[in-house]
Amino acid sequence: MFKLMTRATLALALSAVSGAALAQSGDLSEEDANRQFVVDLGAGAIVKPRYEAADSYLVYPFPIIAVGRFYFPGLGQVVDGRRKSGVFFYPSFNFIGERKASDSTDLTGTNTIDWALELGLGGGFRTEHFRAFAELRQGINGHTGQVGQLGLDGIVYPAEKWEISAGPRASFASDEYMDTYFGVTSTEAANSGGRLTKFNPSAGFKSVGLAARASYDFSDDIRLHLQGGYDRLIGDAADSPIAKNGSENQFSIGAGVTYRFAFDLF
Repeated sequence: MFKLMTRATLALALSAVSGAALAQSGDLSEEDANRQFVVDLGAGAIVKPRYEAADSYLVYPFPIIAVGRFYFPGLGQVVDGRRKSGVFFYPSFNFIGERKASDSTDLTGTNTIDWALELGLGGGFRTEHFRAFAELRQGINGHTGQVGQLGLDGIVYPAEKWEISAGPRASFASDEYMDTYFGVTSTEAANSGGRLTKFNPSAGFKSVGLAARASYDFSDDIRLHLQGGYDRLIGDAADSPIAKNGSENQFSIGAGVTYRFAFDLF
């Protein structure tokens, strides 16, 4: 059953179009191209599953970070804006809200999982019409495992102010992460009233999918974004009783706006 609800919950996740998709911003002006750092900061709203493997959806606010130039001392500028070729790096992060048994009858009997912050690094290679990237993050608080994503995008520019990218995604997670969000202990199974059975997942790939994003340069500093994605849980994530009660299919769609900041630190 597809249920749409709203809740004003902080969600730092960049959802379907994260990492490298936000690692590059639009064409840089001559002045900005001489700055060490050019960062687009903004906010938006996104419709996404209430929790991973849920069949109910919420509307979350979320920040947007797009990097046009990022200076590493000793390495120089590793990102030089749109339509450039080469290696790039970017900070990768995600926020997972608290999950409680009261969130859904599908979670009856499960223990509360505290909020988690994931911090890490991503990197990849791009040309004018192609981008490949990988990212890895470490969990803090709610889980202490590792998660990552691999992605590949085709990029087109249908008009001067437009950039559209789309491509496949694959995400993976460590044993600790999988056990936290997809595992079911014997106690939880007993408390579920027959809804859940004991399950001990292992590390590995947890989803594959597609992501797309369209960006429009409203002005030199203001950019509008529309993004969407689909992920299909696989492996032990799909075999989890939590996913069987919820959904293996995870959709998202969001929109937002960013403002460009250009500055030097060194």
